[in-house]
Amino acid sequence: MRATREGVAEKVVLPGPASKELGESIARRLSLPLLPYEVKVFPDGETRLRFEEKVSGKTVLIVQSTYPPPDQNLFQLLLASHRLSQEGAKVHAVVPYLAYARQDKEFVAGEVVSLGVVSHLLRSGGVSRLTTVDIHSAEGLSLFAIPVYSVSAIPSLVSYVKKNFKLNQPVVVAPDFGGSKRSEAFASLLQAMFVQLSKKRDRVTGQVKVESSKLEVKGRDVLIVDDIISTGGTVRAAGIVLREAGAARVIAVCSHPLLVDDAMEKLGSEGIRDVVGTNTVPSEVSKVDVSEAIAEHLKTVTE
Repeated sequence: MRATREGVAEKVVLPGPASKELGESIARRLSLPLLPYEVKVFPDGETRLRFEEKVSGKTVLIVQSTYPPPDQNLFQLLLASHRLSQEGAKVHAVVPYLAYARQDKEFVAGEVVSLGVVSHLLRSGGVSRLTTVDIHSAEGLSLFAIPVYSVSAIPSLVSYVKKNFKLNQPVVVAPDFGGSKRSEAFASLLQAMFVQLSKKRDRVTGQVKVESSKLEVKGRDVLIVDDIISTGGTVRAAGIVLREAGAARVIAVCSHPLLVDDAMEKLGSEGIRDVVGTNTVPSEVSKVDVSEAIAEHLKTVTE
């Protein structure tokens, strides 16, 4: 698909090794061609990438999520962006799940602000623009010296819940203050009551404690909405509080279902058997496709 206006570069999509299906879906929605490449991961974990097609003067949309293993997936993105920018392409990184976004400040003295390092690496590696989905905190956007935009998966998640669950007096719960705006938006679209819990995390041990004042959830269906479910500790702790308050059913909803180790077992042990996530991270609960939401945003980017 070549430019119809002077000064607008031809665009192609590179579906990275970590996001091939999602990248191909975005390309179809945008009616853009795919950029072919060869990839090989050696036994020691090193990646070899090779491109044959000329990209000078083109804009390449690299779709590469950085879920576990985050370092490998991030480095593959950097390898591709560096080479393509060297060849004269303008690189727009589409990173549906952006690793290290939770470390966007120095929580404990001496900590590395990891997201700041990722920002520097992306820019140094030739990325000129970044699109992600539901970044952990909007404050993290300020760490980037390139244009960056966080697409919301909330409307897509709400649509899925409406179509697939028959809810009884639903209550939407934010497990902590940090995710309250996201959860409140979900509640508004679902036309449900909104409640915010209080979470305390030990920055040394990582242990999570969730507290709340009186909860009016007895006999009602509750949806815990968060951006990431990693080990499941936060959602599990919230589930315990909600069960004790008499919730009839607890459903976990998230943008990025990392679900590391035995997260699903932890949730199931507290009766949280319904978990809904998006395909920013491939998993058994990645039921919501974000390709449309991402594509709609990319249509607005004319550079």
